[in-house]
Amino acid sequence: MVLEATMIVVDNSESSRNGDYVPSRWEAQSNAVNMIFSAKTQANPESAVGLMNMAGKGPEVLVTLTTDIGKVLDGMHRTKIRGRTHLATAIQVAGLALKHRQNKSQRQRIIVFTCSPIDEDEKTLVMLAKKMKKNNVSIDFIAFGDLDPEVTKKLEAFNENIKGGDGSHLEIIPPGPSLLSDHLISTPILAGDGVAPRTGEGESGPGGDASGGDFDFGVDPSTDPDLALALRMSMEEEKARQEKEKPAEGGKEPTLEGIPEEGGENQPLLGADGEASGSVDAPVNKPNEEEKKDKEHEGMDRMDTS
Repeated sequence: MVLEATMIVVDNSESSRNGDYVPSRWEAQSNAVNMIFSAKTQANPESAVGLMNMAGKGPEVLVTLTTDIGKVLDGMHRTKIRGRTHLATAIQVAGLALKHRQNKSQRQRIIVFTCSPIDEDEKTLVMLAKKMKKNNVSIDFIAFGDLDPEVTKKLEAFNENIKGGDGSHLEIIPPGPSLLSDHLISTPILAGDGVAPRTGEGESGPGGDASGGDFDFGVDPSTDPDLALALRMSMEEEKARQEKEKPAEGGKEPTLEGIPEEGGENQPLLGADGEASGSVDAPVNKPNEEEKKDKEHEGMDRMDTS
């Protein structure tokens, strides 16, 4: 996975109080920051993430590059909503923070949230984009809220002049009932960081079910690995049980066909003397006619002598 040092710049201007995102623009940013941190650090444990805001009296670095999610959440909690944004200055400060990273093998990236008007003109932003590109810094913009066409034009001009091999993206997310973090999952900003893009609305995977996206069993292993593992093990055990119960391929149930009958098929059921043929009992020896006559004569002689 890509080894990166990422500075996240949040918009804490008065415009972030708006409630057109659930539950508000500021809370939506907070949830998205948490998800981005998890995606970056899970993609590569040696990646680091920093946090800063860009409104009020001036940009402020809240958390330097770290792998501790607690510090990032604390920085979001300490941030106050006030004033207007200073976009150009914030990007330059974020670039300096990346320049002084400890691990020089980390690629440099800045992710900027913006939901308010941009005071800088297009020319200033284009010059800044070229400068950041020269310093090998990739910049992703997450523009959300009810943006003016002028703001969108400025962001598109900035993005056109900073695009490079590592990728710099501009994502414009309109207001809606879905969470901001849910929209980000399907964007190129996170698609390469261990978070699989979800199937688009109205589309479905090979099974025809769009509810689970591209995740097995509809569960994202990066967010709930224990549940995903339990479901997978359960499915494998069920498959093994079904294979064990399934009869051998090509096997047939035993039948009485082919078993020869005792005495042959053509043997009559009764013999000539009326006895059952094919009996397994030992044959009974019957006295013949001569033996009967001898016994009768002996009986007559005994009667005469008496």
